Amino acid sequence: MIEPKLPDNEIERIKCVKESRLLDTLPESDFDNITELVAAICNVPISLITLLDTDRNFLKSHHGLNISESPRSISFCGHAILHEEDIFIVEDSRKDERFKGNPLIEGFKAIFYAGVPLRNPDGLALGTLCVYDHEPRELTKAQISALVSLGKQVMRLFELRKKNDQLQSLQEELANRNNHLKSFASHVSHDLKSPLANISSLTELLKEENIDTLSEDSKQYIDYIEESAETLRDYIDGILMHYKADELVNKEFEDVSVPKLFEKIKTILMLKDTNFKYSKEGYMHHQNVAAITQILLNLVDNAFKYNNKPEPLISLHFSNTEKEYIFSVTDNGNGIETEKQKDIFNLFSTAETKDIRGKKGTGIGLYTVKTLVEKLGGSIQLESKPEKGSTFTFTIAK
Repeated sequence: MIEPKLPDNEIERIKCVKESRLLDTLPESDFDNITELVAAICNVPISLITLLDTDRNFLKSHHGLNISESPRSISFCGHAILHEEDIFIVEDSRKDERFKGNPLIEGFKAIFYAGVPLRNPDGLALGTLCVYDHEPRELTKAQISALVSLGKQVMRLFELRKKNDQLQSLQEELANRNNHLKSFASHVSHDLKSPLANISSLTELLKEENIDTLSEDSKQYIDYIEESAETLRDYIDGILMHYKADELVNKEFEDVSVPKLFEKIKTILMLKDTNFKYSKEGYMHHQNVAAITQILLNLVDNAFKYNNKPEPLISLHFSNTEKEYIFSVTDNGNGIETEKQKDIFNLFSTAETKDIRGKKGTGIGLYTVKTLVEKLGGSIQLESKPEKGSTFTFTIAK
């Protein structure tokens, strides 16, 4: 018996075998289906998918055998990966100097062997797709062709598995980074709120105590400070709401009466019956009520803030289809110019209009609304005409 030599690129090859993350893994149907198919095509009792580790031959899939590994020093596959052709065939191992006295012949009656080296895109053979028989034989051209083709398919599965593992690792890394960023944003936002509140209080106190002595320019400067502090506070609130969106999506699902939900919106925003109308019928089953409430609060609040009419009117409408619930929030407010509507849901994008207090929006709220709607399996659209009003319509998947 002659032990298989190590390939010249053994160090690089072993590194790729380790990076495949297939060693010592449980059986998988994708690989087992291939070995079962190969055994049937070649009419053999044993077919394997192997990975050659440093000193062992790990059997990722083993049809016809109950072992999961064997010593590399006696493996037929150790010779196969040295072979430069597409397939390595031993018709009768008892007559081959490389295998005479090999314990696999006596222990497993490994007389016939055919193995296809599984080469990665860099040409490194990680293992084999191979078949064994208990008697000498030859493969037909069709069987050889099928074995080679299925070997390439196994290698594609290896590469796909590797890419999926890399993607999963990347997703975990991004999730960790997002959690760190969320924690950072939360701490910074809360830490900024206190000094901002002090700035607002002190400037208000300064203006009240010195109302008769301050010049008009000084009063205007103080107004600028208050306005800047309030704008910054709105950004902070928007950031906090955005990062809480994921928490809202993970809230428990429940059944809810839609009129009661609309009544809740009315109570939270302290709205009057004269300027707030809503559907009196409707029921939702197994829905994320917390997230839907936040969406409606944001849209209804905006509808009032950006409404310069003497008698603002906001209407909520509810309907449903076989696959989704449909909400619409309609107002008689300022409306949005057509060319600005396409960007209204983008982060930090605003229509450059001021609310009834003369403040510009932050562009965070509607982006968060769109994010929540999409995470609930829905979509959101806007129809608006300047000075006529707007209608935001969003859907939630049932």
